[in-house]
Order: sequence, then structure tokens, then C-alpha cells
Amino acid sequence: PALPPRVCSLETETKQLTLDLAKAVLIVVDMQNDFCHADGWLASVGADVARAREPIAPLVRLLPALRAADVPVLWLNMGHRPDLRNVSACLSHVYSSGTRPGLGDALPPRGGRTLVAGSWGAALVEELAAIAAPDDLRVDKYQMSGFWDTPLESVLRTTGRSTLFFAGVNADQCVLTTLQDASFLGFDCILLCDCTATSSPDFCMQATLYNVSQCFGFVSASHHLLPALAAVVATRPDEAPTQCAPEASGAGGRAKRSRAGASK
Repeated sequence: PALPPRVCSLETETKQLTLDLAKAVLIVVDMQNDFCHADGWLASVGADVARAREPIAPLVRLLPALRAADVPVLWLNMGHRPDLRNVSACLSHVYSSGTRPGLGDALPPRGGRTLVAGSWGAALVEELAAIAAPDDLRVDKYQMSGFWDTPLESVLRTTGRSTLFFAGVNADQCVLTTLQDASFLGFDCILLCDCTATSSPDFCMQATLYNVSQCFGFVSASHHLLPALAAVVATRPDEAPTQCAPEASGAGGRAKRSRAGASK
């Protein structure tokens, strides 16, 4: 059965939105050890993982509020097949400099193989693993976009989620390409700017925020979403949790774009 609507208002950089939280999900991209830990792969190639860790604190604050509002969390991590059989030469080159550990290589001091599903590097970073729930949704990817050759779209469709909040790293790479593909597939996309970051130069982040708000969806922040979640929780009747219940009619319930100048 379709879920009862849980309508809220959300401020974004361009417009005030009216959306249904019963159709929403938070997608957290690549907040894993290989990208966000000092012993991970990204640090081993000289990148500043302090920047990749910036989304951790706002996500730690946001996730309990999402759970209270029955909005599911989906962890989308880079996790390759152990045999790397579906990795092209071009993709392998992206992760392999020839002088440092590359895709599938052993990575000291933690051990395990770089960006391989089931390894330490592919696991959630400790602070987020501590607050992940057993019934959270999880999808592994091996391309920048989480929609390419993965079950991500079918998981979203069968759970009735058509409004997608995006968080994670890198904003200009895996987050952006996944958000773009979601937009092309007809999902409504909202990038939470304080819950995403990049180790790329600052202009990459600026271009990402500009292009998302101009072409692919909306840009908001957790400090706008938190009061919207609280308002829905405060006004709904007591009911059993309905997180991730299937919806008969498919993706429906798109976030509605309000008229310019609409009041809060």
C-alpha cells in the first residue's frame, strides 16, 4: 500500500520546496575508509582527507532526525569485485599511478585491498558505521555513478523513493555523477551542501553547486532540513514505523517546485 503523505516545506538556494517525506531517502556516497580515513587509499596518494571528513559531523546530527521521521538512509559505497573483471583499462588507470597502491592492491598499514567490496577500505568510516542501522539500504558501485550496472534504481523504485537527498564525497565526482543520472531518470534531487565535500580544488565545488542548482535539482543544507523533519514529526499522529514500505504505484510523488517568491 502507498504510504500516507508526510508533507514538509524545505528552503533551497533557489526556491522553497514542498515535498513528501514518505517518498524521500538520503543517499550517502563514498563515506568510506579509503576516501575518509588517514590510512585509506586517498590519503596514500597525497590527498587531504580532512576535507573528505567534513560531512561526518553534519551527518551525525542529521541521521537521527531522518530516522525519527522514517526517512531511510542508503549507503552507496565504492566496492569493486575482488577479481576486477568488470574494470576497464581506462578505469584502472584512474586509480593507479604506477608508483603507489592502485585499484585492488594491498594497502598498508590496515591491510585489505584498495576499493574492493568487503575490504576495510570499502567499509563505512568509523564515525558513521557507529550510527548506521541494520535496516539501512546498502549498494556497492564500481563506477563514479551509482546507477551504472547496480541495483540502485530498482531499490529506489521498489521502495517508492523518488525524492533523493544527496550527501558524501567527492561532491564533484561520484556525488555529482550519481545525482545527474538520478535527475536524468526522473528522480527529484536535493544536494545537502554541508553534508558533501571534495578533496578537489575549491572551484570544483563551486562549479558543482552552480550546476546542480541550475541544471539537475536543488541545493539545500542540513540546517534547513532539520527543522522541516522536526515539524513533520511533531504534527503526525502516533503510528508504527513505516520506513521503506513498498509502494504500489512506483516512483510517484515527485517533489513539487513552488512558484518563485512563495512564502516559507
